[in-house]
Amino acid sequence: MELTVYLAGEIHSTWRTDLKEAAAKRNLPLHFTGPMENHDRSDDIGEEILGVQPNKMLKDEAASSINNLRTQILLQKADVVIALFGETYKQWNSAMDAATAIALQKPLILIRPESLHHPLKELANKSQVVVENPEQALQALSYVFEEN
Repeated sequence: MELTVYLAGEIHSTWRTDLKEAAAKRNLPLHFTGPMENHDRSDDIGEEILGVQPNKMLKDEAASSINNLRTQILLQKADVVIALFGETYKQWNSAMDAATAIALQKPLILIRPESLHHPLKELANKSQVVVENPEQALQALSYVFEEN
């Protein structure tokens, strides 16, 4: 059995690469997907497909429609979603992806530091597992593959 894992969260650190490498070292049968990590590509995709927009707001709207299409397809295909919330960046996309996972009844592992307990309490309550770091999320997924 292989699981498809959607990695929701900020795109500015190496947490995805680190998690993927740790999963590979454990020989876990996981396939990873997630948001577009190339920030410029994500911002420009709307104009690339729909043409130059008359202002920045409409450029953002065009890009968000294409990014939302991509995200919706990948979330629907995921077996499990890991959503990372950190202290450095605003996490609106992570919150949207986590809420979408819940609405799609996808198992959700929420990663958040203790300091974000209060603002994320509703998402945490709907998650299957809440952990404080990516290593713990990977340990939870490892448990899925343990034999009796």
